[in-house]
Amino acid sequence: MSRDEQLKERWELVVEKLSAQFADGDKLDLDAIIYLIGVQELGQLDRKFKKDHKLDLMHIAICRLLEPYGYYEFDYFDEDKWPHYKVKEHLPTLKAGEQSVLMKEAIVSYFIECKYIE
Repeated sequence: MSRDEQLKERWELVVEKLSAQFADGDKLDLDAIIYLIGVQELGQLDRKFKKDHKLDLMHIAICRLLEPYGYYEFDYFDEDKWPHYKVKEHLPTLKAGEQSVLMKEAIVSYFIECKYIE
């Protein structure tokens, strides 16, 4: 199986499992999954978030997802226990499709690392 086919299969598995668990089977999109990862990384699962915090949660997720690629590095937790990252290397300019593939690859890797999927 090619790497692209394997990524596609694993991505569909992540979407299927998360959609069943968090969206009553409605298919979650990439942004929704990034948001869920942000909530997971923050660790405040029982809290409701305002719109500006939702963007912050997505930022946390993106930093965490791209950390293994060398783009970000965890820096510290603030007094509210929100994680902060510093930029190690700026992302290269990517086309929209390339960005999507990078994020899907990073998300799949994240959920393999968490043992959510194999």
